[in-house]
Amino acid sequence: MPEINIANSDSRDAIVSFEVPHETRNVRWLDMLNRQATHVRVLKSTLDRDYEALVDQAGDIDSLTEQMLNEDPEVNMEVVGTVLREVSRIYVSSHRQILHHANQWEVICNIDGSVRERRERVRLPQNIRQDSALRWSGVFIPKSEAYRKFVFSDQLQLVHINGLTYDFLYAMAKELEIRDSLMLLVLLSKLMLLFQPGGW
Repeated sequence: MPEINIANSDSRDAIVSFEVPHETRNVRWLDMLNRQATHVRVLKSTLDRDYEALVDQAGDIDSLTEQMLNEDPEVNMEVVGTVLREVSRIYVSSHRQILHHANQWEVICNIDGSVRERRERVRLPQNIRQDSALRWSGVFIPKSEAYRKFVFSDQLQLVHINGLTYDFLYAMAKELEIRDSLMLLVLLSKLMLLFQPGGW
């Protein structure tokens, strides 16, 4: 898990992990026989069976059409339908090779959909795992005010990695709970709000 170096109000710092919290919904999906049903990700195809790869293997579209009429070259019976559990997003090139380094571009469009500006995305240096810990700003914002002043778009959950970091995070959360407030931190050039347990 990613790590963050953070200090509390007493200027004592610790390195803890963080993750994106998963929302749980009290919704049950049932099938036609009232049995519990869930959503799963199923493997549809692999890169060696996509359209461009099949055309390359067949030589041309006509040969591929003939193959598809006589057999199923696009189906790999050993992997099609495999249930995917933990997956990560990757980017591939036009030659179906994994990209390890890619330049990202920001495209700004007009109302009619035409491109107004295209520029390379500026990536700010990360400051979440440095030798110097991120300090509390000392600015406490009551929750009643924060709900009216801020739009909460992203959330991260700080996670302890051992017993000492558990006590460290618990003390921070307890202080925020007593004040019924949120604390502002500057993280990746964005404002981050810390919550008490159960609300992070």
